[in-house]
Amino acid sequence: MLSKKQTIEVLDVIADMYPDAECELTHSNPFELVIAVLLSAQCTDALVNKVTPSLFAKYKEPEDYLSVPLEELEQDIRSIGLFRSKAKNIKKLSQSLIEEYNGEVPKDRDELVKLAGVGRKTANVVASVAFGVPAIAVDTHVERVSKRLAVCRWKDNVRQVEETLMKKIPMERWSDSHHQMIFFGRYHCKAQSPQCEMCPLLDRCREGQKRMKARGKQ
Repeated sequence: MLSKKQTIEVLDVIADMYPDAECELTHSNPFELVIAVLLSAQCTDALVNKVTPSLFAKYKEPEDYLSVPLEELEQDIRSIGLFRSKAKNIKKLSQSLIEEYNGEVPKDRDELVKLAGVGRKTANVVASVAFGVPAIAVDTHVERVSKRLAVCRWKDNVRQVEETLMKKIPMERWSDSHHQMIFFGRYHCKAQSPQCEMCPLLDRCREGQKRMKARGKQ
């Protein structure tokens, strides 16, 4: 695995590639962000961003989601995967916000994860993006990049990846590094066709070197 110093060097390269990386989910307040991140589970941000403009125009407060039948909400998000379970979670989440948090999204991650449909990753995104709390949300891109570049071990679970990254990255860089790693994984170090041949980190990436070697033999 890479040392703390080597990890920072790798992240510096990724930061140079994507200096303006940020959350790509369209939102204008913490409540919209929670809904958008919840909808993005096992779904692309691009697809979510196609649905949320009309959704957020119709539903502005937690009360709005509770005022319609479940079937109506399901239809409004039907083009998104797992729309039935997500619609149920949105209603439960909205109920909790009203009953326990005066309709406001809590800033604390431990409170966020109590909300329906909000796991640790979603809580980290909301805490970081909406409230500026340092956090590293490990999604599929962050996990893949961390393992390919040997920042973490292949066998690490998501929580272990998060803990390793938190140890190796200075806290003040957690949020920026999280977004930059997502962009690197989404647009460069892709799951199916990573751009190894033009990657500035190829000399540090055993996974990339193996892929290039395999391509050379074909």
